[in-house]
Amino acid sequence: MTCFLGLDLGTTNVKALAFSPDSGRVVAQASAAVDTLYPQPGWCEQDVLAIWAACREVLGTVMSELAPTGLTPRALGLGSAMHSLLGIDEAGQPLTHAIIWSDNRSEAQVTELRAGAPALPRALYERTGIPVHPMTPFSKLLWMRSHQPELLRTARWLSIKEFIWYQLTGRYEIDYSMATATGLFDSDMLRWSGTALDATGLRREQLSEPVPTTHRLAFAPRPETEAIGLPLALPLVIGASDGCLANLGAGAIEPGITTLTIGTSGAIRQTSRQPLRDPQARLFSYILDTDEAAPYFIVGGPTNNGANVLEWVGEKLSQLEAEAVLAEAESVPAGSEGLLFLPYLQGERAPIWDAHARGAYLSVAWSHTRAHFARAALEGVLLNLRHINQLLAPHTGPTRIIHANGGFARSDFWVQMLADVFGVPVRLNDSNESGSIGAILLAMKATGFVRSLAEATRYVGYGRTFEPDPDRHATYQEAYRRFSAALDAQTHAL
Repeated sequence: MTCFLGLDLGTTNVKALAFSPDSGRVVAQASAAVDTLYPQPGWCEQDVLAIWAACREVLGTVMSELAPTGLTPRALGLGSAMHSLLGIDEAGQPLTHAIIWSDNRSEAQVTELRAGAPALPRALYERTGIPVHPMTPFSKLLWMRSHQPELLRTARWLSIKEFIWYQLTGRYEIDYSMATATGLFDSDMLRWSGTALDATGLRREQLSEPVPTTHRLAFAPRPETEAIGLPLALPLVIGASDGCLANLGAGAIEPGITTLTIGTSGAIRQTSRQPLRDPQARLFSYILDTDEAAPYFIVGGPTNNGANVLEWVGEKLSQLEAEAVLAEAESVPAGSEGLLFLPYLQGERAPIWDAHARGAYLSVAWSHTRAHFARAALEGVLLNLRHINQLLAPHTGPTRIIHANGGFARSDFWVQMLADVFGVPVRLNDSNESGSIGAILLAMKATGFVRSLAEATRYVGYGRTFEPDPDRHATYQEAYRRFSAALDAQTHAL
């Protein structure tokens, strides 16, 4: 009997899973924490060598757990958080830490570009499908060009996932999904954009070779990978980005199914058969699979402000653990008795794409307690995601059901709030590791175990479905109207 392995390189954890198609269940799993470094205000970095050590640890643990089961791995699929950037030397050794998605050091360069050459961001969006924002490697390279020009010219530039792929295979390759997230990739022509490279001063040979998300190589152990225990010649499938794989792993590839993820940050996405270009460049479009017979794109918008808002309330307002914050918030009625929160604590991507945006409580009354502030913060995260979904709906159609995943899905209270805010059912998966499951499903297709991604999603298992409460939804309809008006006012004031 066989199983499939998935490796997910997240912002806070590296995770490995083994999934048995016969039982339809996860049969082994392991996780290792990843530290984020904050060397200066607005900077967010990670040590890629520590991440590689975590990968070896979790894969080794999963292989050890599989040993007594008799299950044989058939393939390993990879997934990763997007938008990271690090420089390496000719020997493949890191010259920098990985600058991750939440790093805002390139704010000045992005602001200058938008003011001095406003046509260029629009032209780049049309070719890449990604708004120009400090999150992207494109913008990070603009910062490098201003502050470390010699390093920019001499280093090879990778994402964290490319570095791990190189450690496993010895090849500098990047899948189309991760490439579209760089802001440097022409997603129509499937090659690096000359316009983007000219703007950064980078040469094509400093970047990895773009390949399909189903691209695979046979595992050939080296001294530093032998201890992991992966079988000789095991197919390694390069996979895709975490957002794309979360949709696939949640079984959300049909029209009308929206995937909503809240981890540290958040995103709302739908699967489309065509790429998307928003007239105001507010939404992303990533490649999931370029199969000519059945191409898939993941379209939607990301928010900087997800469960980090819950963390902020606990640390800064109430000095309580997350569970206690959620319990207090649950004691307050839906709508927080008029209190509103704009959740822009760390700038914002969608819907406003402004790294300078800041959060605010509105309509504060004497009667509002700490619990009101907690609930309003949680509601603000969901109202903001609903606003992103409103931008998406004209392109993809209305949402009829949400498939929810991420750390927030462990809270029945917060998931029920999501159903009430959006007014549609919310379905959970039986595993909350949709990114890893998505990597496994893509590996199933890449190795011929299934013929299509639609067939692969038959292996997705589902848990509880939360139905919206009509009275609470009516309350949130009014709250959303007020939220949208406040957001419009703040956007015009920025």
